[in-house]
Amino acid sequence: MNRDYPSLSDYPIAQRWPATNPEQLQLYSFPTPNGVKISIALEELKLPYEAHRVTLSDSDVKSPEFLSLNPNNKIPAIIDPNGPEGEPIGLFESGAILIYLAEKTGKLMGDTPRQKAKTQQWLMFQMGGVGPMFGQLGFFHAYAGKDIEDPRPRQRYIDEVKRLLNVLEQQLADKEWITGQFSIADIAIVPWLQTIEKFYKAGEETGITSLPNVQRYIERFSERPAVQRGWQIPTAE
Repeated sequence: MNRDYPSLSDYPIAQRWPATNPEQLQLYSFPTPNGVKISIALEELKLPYEAHRVTLSDSDVKSPEFLSLNPNNKIPAIIDPNGPEGEPIGLFESGAILIYLAEKTGKLMGDTPRQKAKTQQWLMFQMGGVGPMFGQLGFFHAYAGKDIEDPRPRQRYIDEVKRLLNVLEQQLADKEWITGQFSIADIAIVPWLQTIEKFYKAGEETGITSLPNVQRYIERFSERPAVQRGWQIPTAE
């Protein structure tokens, strides 16, 4: 059940992961590509927040307290005690949270209606394509699916990841950031690009190391102090 309450202390999740600073935005997350989207965004935006470590184990993400905030049992999720009209709001889905934070601050979305539309376009590219396809690659190449003898599932996702990477390579041919300005779209996309080598060890299979525009894009992103901090929040252990 995803509903809002009069105060942060009324949210069931706050009973299991109590707030030390209840006036601050509360982040419930883990340092995965989807999770660090929000910690990186919060660091870039310099919004005061408190991070709570929610592991990927069923005991955490399928607990009644977490499900009360996110019935889809996935990190990340947030509660902003200072939401619209000054009332608390709880949100899940990383893309929705990124849009909310950008609109709340008036930053990282673009300065014009055209730029905002382009930013949301590339955010949806990540949400609908990069995230799901890269995640399946990870399952079949690095995790439990790697033991499946049939090579077709693994090859299917390798091929699709290659296709998506080439879309990005072409888009980045004449710009530093995916829409020209650094935005929530970059914050959504690049952690998944980093994951190919960082977690999946699939650089050779996907050809990502031979894409110069994508490589420079990852390097630019990785050099940002907020990105470096965000990857460590919350701590994995």
